[in-house]
Amino acid sequence: MTTGARAAAGYRPSPLMIRILSGSAILLLVIGLVYVGLPGVYVLVLVIGTLAIWEFRNLSDRMGSRAPSWLIYPLAGFFAFSGTLLKAVPVELVLSVALVFGLGAFLFLPGRRQGLGRWAMGLSGAIYIGMPFNFYMLLYGHSLAWVLFILFAVVVSDTAALLVGSRLGRHPFFQAISPKKTVEGAIAGVLFCIPVMVLGAFGVLALAWYHAVILGVLVGVSAELGDLVESQMKRIAGVKDSSHLIPGHGGVLDRIDSVLFPPIVVFFYAQFLHLLH
Repeated sequence: MTTGARAAAGYRPSPLMIRILSGSAILLLVIGLVYVGLPGVYVLVLVIGTLAIWEFRNLSDRMGSRAPSWLIYPLAGFFAFSGTLLKAVPVELVLSVALVFGLGAFLFLPGRRQGLGRWAMGLSGAIYIGMPFNFYMLLYGHSLAWVLFILFAVVVSDTAALLVGSRLGRHPFFQAISPKKTVEGAIAGVLFCIPVMVLGAFGVLALAWYHAVILGVLVGVSAELGDLVESQMKRIAGVKDSSHLIPGHGGVLDRIDSVLFPPIVVFFYAQFLHLLH
């Protein structure tokens, strides 16, 4: 069928094509901003973080306690930059202000009965979304390779879990939270992380091979944990996707859920064993 005939017939791209095109556009944007350097990384964190918080607020509303904007946005911003731009600001001071003034505000605001739940949801959402960005930037400060190989390993893990789970999966894995996940897919997701981290940690960052293997396991397990946590939120909220911002993909949280936890475990493992140079 010619292009004109397709247009006349009301041709529409397939969901897979939409998914590929939107995913490619986002990837190019991310690569471009990272290539700019640290200012581009800051912009990336602000954009993705803001959209993710907006989605989390909508989910929190459906979960029964809507996170207040005046609490979650500034707190998430602080946590995201607490180790870089805002490292001179004591974390204890910010948390104390959030406790005293944040929780105390609900004595005067409408909906006092839901005040504690809304405050808790705002604080938890700020930590859930803000802190991972902080650790990505801390790792970025040591080497861009740390960030790239974590992200690449998570992508490989997600792909392997999907393909193996759909073709060979027989045993449900957290069926009440995510019915399509299988034990076989989960194992494949962890195992396929290992060669990626071996390539990155052993081949590029010059770490010992056993550190690379351990890092691969840590990334694989934490990525799947992050995916399950967001799936549980959506299950409680009664929605399929966190939003419809990304054609063919759902929401921002649907795309970054697996990459939120890995930088935290990688950073503390590497810091404790003095692997960061």
